[in-house]
Amino acid sequence: MALAAKVQSLISELSSETVKLGDIKKHGKTIKKAHNLATELWSSGNYNARLLAILIFDKKLLNQVVIESFASDIASHNTEERNQLCDWLLANQLMKDKNLTAQITTWQKHSSPLLRRLFWYHQARLRWTGQTPPPNSAELLDSLELDMGNAEPEEQWAMNFCAGQIGIHQPELRSRCINLGKNLGLYKNEPVAKNCTPSYLPEFIRIEVAKRVK
Repeated sequence: MALAAKVQSLISELSSETVKLGDIKKHGKTIKKAHNLATELWSSGNYNARLLAILIFDKKLLNQVVIESFASDIASHNTEERNQLCDWLLANQLMKDKNLTAQITTWQKHSSPLLRRLFWYHQARLRWTGQTPPPNSAELLDSLELDMGNAEPEEQWAMNFCAGQIGIHQPELRSRCINLGKNLGLYKNEPVAKNCTPSYLPEFIRIEVAKRVK
């Protein structure tokens, strides 16, 4: 099947309201790596097509310029879609290549709030997935105390989540993280769905620490 026809066929299939993330993952496992197809899917602007594209890009052909263009494109989506696209990009591309992972560490002050979000989410991820937390937690808290209150929403959530992971996994910094949450009051009155953990730092840290001592 010619590339253009394959792209149109996939977009048509992915545009169905019944398509779930699991269906997109199945397509990704079947296709595996197809960078040209991924590029065409991404250029369509279709949300599900972009999710599939993320799964089949060739990570060796991605670089800072390309990632910055992705961030600019993702900014056109609504909040839920932006967050999902960012999370998949991190998990399926940026964390799979040491050069791309190294680039994430340079995005703390990037002009793109989405790349800043990826910086903070990556820092959080390093703490819940690693045996030993990275040595920069106190330095990160200095930045969080200074900047988190005025950060843009998607970046602010990731910053808050990172502070939570520091507080959970590093008891020596826990009170500082809890006090950060109390001082800013972020998410304090946010409704919490049943069986979900609140984002308000004092409660988030308390609940997650309690799970680990049972």
